[in-house]
Amino acid sequence: MKRRRLGNQGLEVSEIGLGCMGMSEFYGPTDEAESIATIHRAIDLGVNFFDTADMYGPFKNEELLGRAIRGKREGLVIATKFGNVRGADGSFLGINGRPEYVRSAAEASLRRLGIETIDLYYQHRVDPTVPIEETVGAMAELVKAGKVRYLGLSEASVQTIRRAHAVHPISALQTEYSLWSRESEDEILPALRALGIGFVAYSPLGRGFLSGAIKKPEDLAPDDRRRFFPRFQGENFQKNLELVERVSAFAQKRGVTPAELAIAWVLAQGSDIVPIPGTKRRKYLEQNVRAAEIQLTAEELAELDAAAPKGSAVGDRYPDMSTVNR
Repeated sequence: MKRRRLGNQGLEVSEIGLGCMGMSEFYGPTDEAESIATIHRAIDLGVNFFDTADMYGPFKNEELLGRAIRGKREGLVIATKFGNVRGADGSFLGINGRPEYVRSAAEASLRRLGIETIDLYYQHRVDPTVPIEETVGAMAELVKAGKVRYLGLSEASVQTIRRAHAVHPISALQTEYSLWSRESEDEILPALRALGIGFVAYSPLGRGFLSGAIKKPEDLAPDDRRRFFPRFQGENFQKNLELVERVSAFAQKRGVTPAELAIAWVLAQGSDIVPIPGTKRRKYLEQNVRAAEIQLTAEELAELDAAAPKGSAVGDRYPDMSTVNR
């Protein structure tokens, strides 16, 4: 698999990464053995970029990834995040960007992952009560101490990104980006390119909707958190399904799956963009990775823009958008 550069500090990753969140929580039943097999298969296919966070599980996802990469660490890029605080019982306890918390969170993640250095360390959500300079200053100290290699932010505003980057180079911003979540094209992507910061696109399949596998809300497990997301509810679901059907028709004409097409579209938006589709099954991983082989022409990209124009998805990305793009 080809590599892409994130930022100007030397970080290179496989052009498609693997989001590990759903292996431990949020998207229905879990299967640890299949999840570990999926991570191993990803490595075999040339994927070296793995994304987790301390809040996933909570805490279990880092431990799972740590077990999966034991003895396979060399050449891998492990990204994790801090800032969304959860209790051992799964309760959400708010956002914390205080310097002392940054340090303790990193130490805990290193222990759970069983590694000596975090390759890419993100602030998961910006803490509005703590100046970003203080949070990134603490993250920079982790780099100096050799505990972290590169720094990232997730769901941050242009102003916050600029302030953070002035303290220590930010190598990557992680934000939702797909055919149905194109908000970043307006201000975020131009700013990142001006600053030389890479873009990691999570949910490139629109939380699975763009795969074409979800036809009705009942297709989601009862405990699947997508049931609570506005785009998956009521009239929004039906209107968004129309968008997915247009993408699926294009994919069928092209001779690829809707998932492959959706990821190929993200890859075509720039060599500084790395999608990290999440899956907990090998069969979907293999499908996702095949997207790297698809080269879309300018005419095809224009046709896809017409089928899924910016702003065509109905509903907010999250039930509560108050912590997004601070």
